Amino acid sequence: MADLRETYAVIKRFRDYVIQQSRSNLSKGRKNVSKELYNSLKGEIVQENNYAIVGFRMAEYGQYQDQGVKGKFKSAKAPNSPFKFGSGTGKKGGLTNGIEKWVKARGIQLKDKKTGRFISYQSTAFLISRSIYMTGMKPSLFFTKPFEAGYKKYIDTDLAKAFGLDVETIIDYNLKDL
Repeated sequence: MADLRETYAVIKRFRDYVIQQSRSNLSKGRKNVSKELYNSLKGEIVQENNYAIVGFRMAEYGQYQDQGVKGKFKSAKAPNSPFKFGSGTGKKGGLTNGIEKWVKARGIQLKDKKTGRFISYQSTAFLISRSIYMTGMKPSLFFTKPFEAGYKKYIDTDLAKAFGLDVETIIDYNLKDL
């Protein structure tokens, strides 16, 4: 990729833009309580011969946050999501454990209607998890939107120009050798 410096620079700017904007969306959308997802966002450029591929990685639950999840009985919140609660493919209790950590970090406790007392974090997490399980989870598109915007901004416009400059440089360099 040494000969395609301009092309590589555009790909690198695309990767950096997507990561930065995705992290910004997590913070603005108040989905950054533990910073686990924020810190797990990585972009990798794999180079081989004269091509490069950009790959993105994140914590597994990032896909669910981004694309949403259809509920067991209702899918109105995420009708286009490839994910669905109750499909039998996820970890048992994974949602409740994650919600319990979130509830504790945010200090969220529901009140018992009869007594007016706060219920435990575990009970609060269970009730919230059950609601999410039944009705689904709305997509945040924290990653999808920056990816699409970055693609338009860098790949659709700048990449062809950069590749043209690199080809010009390669041709000029090879003509000098003749």
